Amino acid sequence: MNVPANLKYTSDHEWIRVEGDIATIGVTDYAQGELGDVVFVELPDVGDEFAKGDVAATIEAVKTVADVILPVSGSIEAVNEALDDASELINQDAYGQGWIIKVKISDVSELNDYMSAEDYTASIS
Repeated sequence: MNVPANLKYTSDHEWIRVEGDIATIGVTDYAQGELGDVVFVELPDVGDEFAKGDVAATIEAVKTVADVILPVSGSIEAVNEALDDASELINQDAYGQGWIIKVKISDVSELNDYMSAEDYTASIS
């Protein structure tokens, strides 16, 4: 199971990479494996505002449909438009080309709530 050490993780199996005040968010390798083949991703619009815990996107897979719960409050800075034509990028490269959204963080203290790679690995073992 791939769990990069430089990311933070939620109990909802999302990863967060923070650069300045921008958080890039996707689902973990474990989550994409549990979902199975991803067939569609419904993305928010750039500029949309969300609070921590809001559903920001939806992933439709062969097995199920899953919500992407926003782990931080803020506004959508970018969405991965490549997923419109190639939603399988989530399965193929969950931590790279399969990123889902970028959020301008409004409260960086919310990042303190999330797990390190070591803690996340323990939680899925």
